[in-house]
Amino acid sequence: MIEVVDTGIAKSKGPISGAVVAAGSRILYTAQVPKNPATGEIVAGDIEAQARQALSNLKQTVEAAGGSMANVAQVLIYLVDGADAPVMNRVYAEFFTPPYPNRATVVVKELLAPGMRIEMVAHAMLG
Repeated sequence: MIEVVDTGIAKSKGPISGAVVAAGSRILYTAQVPKNPATGEIVAGDIEAQARQALSNLKQTVEAAGGSMANVAQVLIYLVDGADAPVMNRVYAEFFTPPYPNRATVVVKELLAPGMRIEMVAHAMLG
């Protein structure tokens, strides 16, 4: 059984829950893209703008579930261009402090929405 978390971020257009907590485990599962929370549209811009928005959405989601970024245990990042990794790392370091979550970064050919340069999946251990 899962509990959907009301994040305050515009709902996805597809059959997707933006964030869920596994009942009894208090583990948050979420996937974040660089969308404007109010409109649901992908933010225009370079990897810095998109990484900042995706991480802001992650922060908002974790807080809506009753946690903080310190509760994030793992982040999987998908980039369409490996050359974006250094800038993404700089922005990422603004949102996390040591000990950093476990992380994997994967370069993919493309992401679902046109113009989207980053997507991330995260798991957080809530209190």
